[in-house]
Amino acid sequence: MSLPDIVIVGGGMAGASLGAELAAHGRVLVLEMERQAGYHATGRSVAFWEETYGGPAVQPLTTASGPMLAAPDPAFHDGSFLSPRRTLHIGRASDEAARDALIADFAGRVDLQPVDPADYVPGLRPDWTLGVMEASCRDIDVAALHQAWLRLLRRRGGAMRLGARLISARREGHGWRIETGDGPLDCGLIVNAAGAWADDVAQACGVAPVGITPLRRTVAQLRVPSLPSPDLPLVMDLGGGFYFKPEGRDRVWLTPHDEVPSPPCDAAPEEMAVAQAVARFEAVVDWPVAGIEHRWAGLRSFAPDRAPVYGFDPDMPGFFWFAGQGGFGIQTAPAAAQLAASLIRGAAPPDPLAAIDAATYDPARFRSSIARLVL
Repeated sequence: MSLPDIVIVGGGMAGASLGAELAAHGRVLVLEMERQAGYHATGRSVAFWEETYGGPAVQPLTTASGPMLAAPDPAFHDGSFLSPRRTLHIGRASDEAARDALIADFAGRVDLQPVDPADYVPGLRPDWTLGVMEASCRDIDVAALHQAWLRLLRRRGGAMRLGARLISARREGHGWRIETGDGPLDCGLIVNAAGAWADDVAQACGVAPVGITPLRRTVAQLRVPSLPSPDLPLVMDLGGGFYFKPEGRDRVWLTPHDEVPSPPCDAAPEEMAVAQAVARFEAVVDWPVAGIEHRWAGLRSFAPDRAPVYGFDPDMPGFFWFAGQGGFGIQTAPAAAQLAASLIRGAAPPDPLAAIDAATYDPARFRSSIARLVL
């Protein structure tokens, strides 16, 4: 089936992966407003693949992406994008309900085992008595994955234009006239993969926003000379107050799991959030912190129901949403790109995705709720 020319707005993991998938079927141009693709959320990931992360609506996409990340086609990438990690979800006695809900939410979908957390984290403070092991968790080589898709995009005849911001777009006939900082261009389909800027891009195209909100997440790299091992699991708070993982010898990546509403921007860390993260870390383990070596922040963008938004806009022909991936866009990228490409082409998704209900992610779910409020 021949496709109209497609312009994808956003060159991060979302735009690169979907662009590479679509370039096998039509002419694709990716517009990236920065001079470096993946500068924002993609380049600031804590880089893990965890099946429970993002909740039950996201888990099918994460699970389906696992084999593609673990054993990609050699023509795509030589070797695995994943390496061993594991997740240990921990809590105090007051987190018993959260522990039980986690296990219940993923029963029959993800292998979660109650454990004594002290068996897995030397130096854990004694009040952290609850533990759930998610052994399937892996680290992701985010940079390698992003570059692999950019190479595939080019190999299939697609192109990326850096430093090209979409200023506005309007429907003309059966297609679009797009105004950019580099001048106008025409296409038949716009794909909105603009991350934190997704609603702004929609409005610039005359499309109603769906309520995608950027939330700032702060991360700090700590120097921890007494770190028992770089192979310890990712440690995640059942109460949602932090997670941390070793990052090489004597280094830990730590976040206070903050979600602060922000305008779309080049996010910067807040010192209060960093201090809060360190205080929470020191309340979990007895490993002295020798210093904070690096700190950064990224924007995780969520729709109102915190599920991704994948599909054609119901009110604007030729406009496709591929946004709202929150903090799980990298771990779901292979499955999400294949699912979105099949929706755009009007084709059946490949077998690993056949059981995924694409209606869960359809942007029409927001339009119908607005209509009900009006009526």
